Amino acid sequence: QVQLVESGGGLVQPGGSLRLSCVASGSIVSSNYMAWYRQAPGKQRELVAAIASGGRLNYEDFVKGRFTISRDNAKNTVYLQMNSLKPEDTAVYYCKADYLGGHYWGQGTQVTVSS
Repeated sequence: QVQLVESGGGLVQPGGSLRLSCVASGSIVSSNYMAWYRQAPGKQRELVAAIASGGRLNYEDFVKGRFTISRDNAKNTVYLQMNSLKPEDTAVYYCKADYLGGHYWGQGTQVTVSS
């Protein structure tokens, strides 16, 4: 069983920055597909960014140039650095791991961008 714990969310003003962290149980970060999703009120959950086992990065167009996904294998942690935040980035952000054919989710962390 894989457990994922997100942290780092909060309230930030437009133009500000936050760094989300996702700590995984076990050494899965380095060799598996890891991703960040988000879900705004009344909307479907959507992919934000992903990092493949080989290191390939993928970003959705609405975050390109603003968000950066990275991982620290020694800490079993995936990060999402979010810069130039906009009110439309407000959502619950979830970490996802694909591991041995299964899909695992964290509990989510709330990000609110508002003045």
